[in-house]
Amino acid sequence: MAMFKKLGFFGAPLIVLLAGAGATTACDSPVGDVCGPCGTVAEGDLEISGSAQLDGFFAAVATLNTSVSTLSADFELGLSNLEAIFGVTAEGDLSARVDALNAAIKADITANASAGLTVNVKPAQCSASVDVAVQAQAKCEVKAECDVTVDPGKATVKCEGSCTGSCTGGCSADVTCSVKGPSVACEGSCEGSCELEAAATCEGTCKGTCNGDCSAFASTTEGGAAQCNGTCSGTCEGTCEVKAGGSCSGKCTGTCKATLPEADCKGEAKCDATCEGECSGGCEGEFEPPKAEGSCDASADCQAQASAQASASVECTPPAIDVGFAFSGDVAAQASFEAKIEALKVNGALMLASTTKYQALFTGKVEGRAEPLFNPAPVAAITASLKGVVDAGVDGKLFVNVPAGKLVCTLPAIEASVAALTKLTTEATAKIEAQASFTGAFTSGFSG
Repeated sequence: MAMFKKLGFFGAPLIVLLAGAGATTACDSPVGDVCGPCGTVAEGDLEISGSAQLDGFFAAVATLNTSVSTLSADFELGLSNLEAIFGVTAEGDLSARVDALNAAIKADITANASAGLTVNVKPAQCSASVDVAVQAQAKCEVKAECDVTVDPGKATVKCEGSCTGSCTGGCSADVTCSVKGPSVACEGSCEGSCELEAAATCEGTCKGTCNGDCSAFASTTEGGAAQCNGTCSGTCEGTCEVKAGGSCSGKCTGTCKATLPEADCKGEAKCDATCEGECSGGCEGEFEPPKAEGSCDASADCQAQASAQASASVECTPPAIDVGFAFSGDVAAQASFEAKIEALKVNGALMLASTTKYQALFTGKVEGRAEPLFNPAPVAAITASLKGVVDAGVDGKLFVNVPAGKLVCTLPAIEASVAALTKLTTEATAKIEAQASFTGAFTSGFSG
């Protein structure tokens, strides 16, 4: 029973469940062959209990657990790479390693770029997966034998925040049309390279001639003139890398985003705002999964697990990052320093992307947004939902749709789910602080 002391408000209900489980774990169910090896939450098995409502929660916890593990690994991969590049020995906990790396990078920048780094970041966009919710709801309704089930090919959900997918009703802002290149005429913002038709301002990295002050230069050309390869204070002639989504007055090789009526969009149409109808794709904030269009006593439970699975399946677009500097160190060290900064850009982007999603899952917040994007945060929402499942077990409602032979698998899975959520939450605070220390230093150009 020592474990239950670590599980907070879950402990007492689980003790009650396990105490009464001994007499009901035999393989005496009349529903086929339900005995055999039990599936586990850790391995992401989706048919543990035989109850779609309950297995949906297990799937949500498994998805969340896998996602958090991947995000933590991505951050530490970028950290390890940069430690090797900047000559930092990996010692101490995550926070100590980040502090040592920040100090080493700052010292290198001070020695080689007296004006520091300029770092421009286009924040990531995060949303809960509407498609996951619809699929989970449809599967649950089928298993619950509802008279009319949800058709995952047609169903959409009501979104309380911004719809980042298509909207069947009115959109509160102009539809964003994303068109992939190469070289499409762009009258909006471009994410990629913009081939300038004439000298124009460049909201990114100017590669060519800068009619103004350039923050960094490429190697000397045959004619003896240095090519600009950084931010330009005046106008740029050549190519502008607008990876942070700047405006483009030429041809965009990448993704062009222009505000157009949905009917005129020749690419992928997205609402990217509040949807007055129903949303598909992604939803920022709370949303309501679809209901079965017939009589179904299990519909409310199906909605709950569908919402939990969607909350665990938050997706974030990677942030776009542009880094510039003016080299001022020893010429012999220039190539080495430029390689370090390029590696910082690549690995910093990886670490920033993992941090964005990790913090969105645990805090509901996304950098660049004044208010929480998800309220409650996905982890808190799943934890509260799982508590409701445990409470239902104490009331005897939990096992109505669980074959008797599956109880021996179900109860350990509940315990494992609670333990996994507790562990993730306990570890989150220290990780978020360490992540914030690096991302704050990186986005400020290590000027602090």
